[in-house]
Amino acid sequence: MKTRTETDSIGPKEIPADAFYGIHTARALENFQINNHSIHPELIHAYGWVKLACFHVNRELGYFKEDAKGIAIEQACTEVANGAHNQHFKIDALQGGAGTSTNMNVNEVIANRALEILGEEKGNYQLISPLDDINLHQSTNDTYPTALKLATINLLRQLEQTVLELQEAFQKKEKEFSHIVKIGRTQLQDAILTTLGREMAAYAEAFNRDRWRIYKCEERLRVINLGGTAIGSGLAAPRQYIFKVTDKLRELTGFGLARAENLMENTQNTDVFVEVSGILKACASNLIKVSNDLRLMSSGPAAGLGEINLPAMQSGSSIMPGKVNPVIPEAVIQSAMLVSSYDQTIFQASSSGNLELNAFLPLIAHALLESISILSNACKNLTSKCVHGITANEHKCRDQVLNSTAIITALIPVLGYEKCEHILNQSKTDEQSIKEIILQHKYLGENQFEQLISPESVNKLGF
Repeated sequence: MKTRTETDSIGPKEIPADAFYGIHTARALENFQINNHSIHPELIHAYGWVKLACFHVNRELGYFKEDAKGIAIEQACTEVANGAHNQHFKIDALQGGAGTSTNMNVNEVIANRALEILGEEKGNYQLISPLDDINLHQSTNDTYPTALKLATINLLRQLEQTVLELQEAFQKKEKEFSHIVKIGRTQLQDAILTTLGREMAAYAEAFNRDRWRIYKCEERLRVINLGGTAIGSGLAAPRQYIFKVTDKLRELTGFGLARAENLMENTQNTDVFVEVSGILKACASNLIKVSNDLRLMSSGPAAGLGEINLPAMQSGSSIMPGKVNPVIPEAVIQSAMLVSSYDQTIFQASSSGNLELNAFLPLIAHALLESISILSNACKNLTSKCVHGITANEHKCRDQVLNSTAIITALIPVLGYEKCEHILNQSKTDEQSIKEIILQHKYLGENQFEQLISPESVNKLGF
């Protein structure tokens, strides 16, 4: 294999001649072999936009010319931003140095791609330097958190859409099942009558709340420290650059970004990611609760609640013929549990920053971006492979209503508490249904009885 020699402060190192990465990335590949998860692609794309914004401002300030070199750098930044070179970012997501390896991976790929565009050999850093050109007036400490916020905003917008689709799927089931009266349960015990549609409406409302919270997260992420360089003081960057670079990034991305009033504080503290993670955990909590409800309502089907049928996605057992498991809700629950664990990780990493910088930003980035991606995929799966295909067992719901003591509460407004209690006790003693006793003793006519347990009656707010 042909190689080229690159040198850093530690010494020389052989790099594959055709590699887009350089010596800093090569050392990171050797040093960080931990969880075999590469940097999230959205973080790489966001970094491309950050580098492009920095380049544009530096060119406007006269640090680059409108020549072939400038055109090549601009093209290389744009390509990275658009995901054209993801395969050249292979370093582990968990890395020391507060993300320096990621920043240098980006710098080296852009520099070497620009050299390739010019027809030059990779590694010819006298012509285009990863540090002096691509990283001009920047630090990992302002570009990395800025890229992370961009990536998070982009993924949150996608997550919001998937949560909206899940909400709408439950709203559709709300209408479809609005006429089906069933047993409402508290502490897993029969309580009072409700409708299957009303249960679906409650799920839809929970995810509507999640969607709104996720939408509002962007406000927390729009304030960035780009231009603050190492610790937020802007050391080694021109004043004009510091005031222009956020505006340029906002122009390029269309995101409502704003430069932090206190760049040092914004560089030191990462609590905004803890806040966003908490919103993700709330969504995960709803996914677990609703998915478990779907499993319960579809349980059996013969010896369980069996109120609904979930789509049959695959055979459920290697030994029990015909068994079909609720695999989609189960996978969603596991995904949400993982997101909850990531939330604790983000809390620990954010709390562990010291003085002017948090060295654990790579862990925060990995946990946060993975959480959003996992939730987005979980919502898509739950919507398309489960909720859309739910059907109701109307006859079973009806039989459970007529054979349950929960029906008696619906009759209290007409018969009174004491008579209802008497009917209930008689039902237990005589092993008759409540309906049979009521009609037998003519406490109510059948039409009146049916009206009291109709969907319209059980859904009324009061009587």
